[in-house]
Amino acid sequence: MSISGRILLAGVAIAFASFLSGCGERSQVVVYKSGKYQGKTDTKPWDNDPQSAPYTTSKWTRGDKTSWEVAIKARNQNQNEYQRAQ
Repeated sequence: MSISGRILLAGVAIAFASFLSGCGERSQVVVYKSGKYQGKTDTKPWDNDPQSAPYTTSKWTRGDKTSWEVAIKARNQNQNEYQRAQ
């Protein structure tokens, strides 16, 4: 067998192997349990530490919803281009 024949045979073998590798995929179905949440529970945003967000300058008191809302409103006003242009 010549070198070009071996290269052709190797190419066909690689193509056949890659074709067969797609046949082994199993179906991925999630089984849900009725009435049970299986994910991570979320916390309220004001229950987090103000320093846990690395790129914020707003300060609020942990657990205080009112101070968190004031910090969010101040942040929104800093992003308001109309207010910044005046």
